Amino acid sequence: MPELRLHLDADASIKALHRALLERGHDVSRTPTEWIARDASDEAQLLGATAQRRCIFTFNVRDFVPLARIHLRHAGLVLANQESWTLSELIAALDRFLVEGPEMVRQVVWLNRWR
Repeated sequence: MPELRLHLDADASIKALHRALLERGHDVSRTPTEWIARDASDEAQLLGATAQRRCIFTFNVRDFVPLARIHLRHAGLVLANQESWTLSELIAALDRFLVEGPEMVRQVVWLNRWR
C-alpha cells in the first residue's frame, strides 16, 4: 500500500504538529504552502490537497463534511474535535494513522480510531 500523504488545513495548521510529523518521516504539508494560500477557502484547500493526492486533516467538521459529499473524488478527510486533543496526542495519533491508516480516497474518518 502506498504511503499516506497528509495536508493540515488552515484550522489544523499547527507548526509544531507539522514539524513533529515531518521529523517522524511523514509526507505532510500545511496551509499555507506554495500551492495553497493562507486565506484559501475550505473548498480550495480540499481541492488543492486532492490535486496533490493528500488526504486532509481538519478540526472544521461543519464545513468539510459537506464539501466531501460534493467533491466525491477527494483524497480523504480525517476529522478531529479540537477541544479533545492535546498536541502530543495529535502527534501520536496522526503518526499511527499515517503508518497504519487505510486507503483514504473518498473516505471520511475520525482520528479517534488511532488514539
